[in-house]
Amino acid sequence: MEEKQRNRLLAVLFLGVLMAAMDIAIVGPALPAIRDYFRIDDRVVTWVFTTYLLANLIGTPVMAKLSDRFGRRDIYVIDVALFVIGSVIVATGASLPVVLLGRAVQGFGSGGIFPVASAVIGDTFPPEKRGSALGLIGAVFGLAFLVGPIVGGILLQYSWQMLFWGPLPFAVVLLPLAWKMLPTTRRPAPGRPDWEGTLALGAFLLSLAYGLNQVDVEHLGASLRSVQVWPFLLLSVILLPVLVRLERRAADPIIRPVLFSTRQLRLADILSFGAGTVEGGMVFIPALLVAAFGVSESKASFMLLPLVLALAIGAPTFGRMLDKYGSRRVILMGTVLLTIGLGMASFLSLTLPIFYTAGALVGLGLSALLGAPVRYIMINEAPAEDRAAAQALISLLTKIGQMLIGALIGAVAASLGGGVGGYQGAFRVLTVFAAVLFLFAWGLKRVSEERETRRLNEV
Repeated sequence: MEEKQRNRLLAVLFLGVLMAAMDIAIVGPALPAIRDYFRIDDRVVTWVFTTYLLANLIGTPVMAKLSDRFGRRDIYVIDVALFVIGSVIVATGASLPVVLLGRAVQGFGSGGIFPVASAVIGDTFPPEKRGSALGLIGAVFGLAFLVGPIVGGILLQYSWQMLFWGPLPFAVVLLPLAWKMLPTTRRPAPGRPDWEGTLALGAFLLSLAYGLNQVDVEHLGASLRSVQVWPFLLLSVILLPVLVRLERRAADPIIRPVLFSTRQLRLADILSFGAGTVEGGMVFIPALLVAAFGVSESKASFMLLPLVLALAIGAPTFGRMLDKYGSRRVILMGTVLLTIGLGMASFLSLTLPIFYTAGALVGLGLSALLGAPVRYIMINEAPAEDRAAAQALISLLTKIGQMLIGALIGAVAASLGGGVGGYQGAFRVLTVFAAVLFLFAWGLKRVSEERETRRLNEV
């Protein structure tokens, strides 16, 4: 594929990921308007987000696996179409159940967009260009969280439904271009689809996500004893070994055991989970700022701008560095920045200069984990026929880390009395997580070993 054609393809992938990422950034501000429109309480309206999350968790491995089995183009187009159909259902929904149905369709479709886009880069870009391409795709999330609230604020002046009509113009441009430009190669599938594994994985993810979502961090003990929490967490614990056994026996498992078969792959899995835990803890930063500086919640969210800017700048920068220096050096650098930034926020007396400096360092550090580097490892290490499934595994582990850390950080902050001291104590936990990730990163292959693996896999 010529460079000009690859760049056009990258623009198509960028547009699709941006469309899905913008939804995450703009839905939050819409929740109060949806609550008032349907005359429901705050607890019920959170299902507008929770339904999307649950469907997204299921859609990520399922759609990625289908793209490995049936080809990238068809599944990517289906993902985008589902996302847009779901958006239209939400925008036209006359009742809350219809809105939730639309959110489920949206979430299921969006689950496959990023993993399939990353797999397309692995399929079509030469090895020396993959890091830069992955970095640009990773920068989408920082861009979405910069632009999304602004766009959301403008559209909300008209109605909350306008937010969900937004993906339609994207689709008009995106669908014909994706159909024309994405690769259509199909690989022979070894045996029947893994229906049992798919059902077990879906049940595991749904029970885990629902149980964690119902945890009340302010009353953690009572919450864990609630029938809304412990039965679902127990079910997820029971289902995990069942899932492992099914996947080992399946002819074409939805999560292939080979994705855990080498040290490099296992380290990538650990780093993905760890990145999710740190990213999940970021939702508590506004609460820390409110306690430390006495600002409003909206002002506290605006103060996250240096972190988000650093994330948007760091993703393409580290992506370019991957092609020259390899994943080990980039991830080591990122975990050092992350540890320093979190350490500043949790151990030093907070002033605005210290917070903004810490936020920028955390943003840069996260961009070296959530952006291109771990996905780059997966493209190099995973078999070509499992590229999308490998990318989906990264997304899954990251999301599970985000869910788990929320309850932990909230509990630590509450146990320490809340306020500045409580939240800084909670962020010390994240600092330890980041330092542990640095130690794991030392085990990654050096650039010469990584290039040799890549060369052997390309043969």
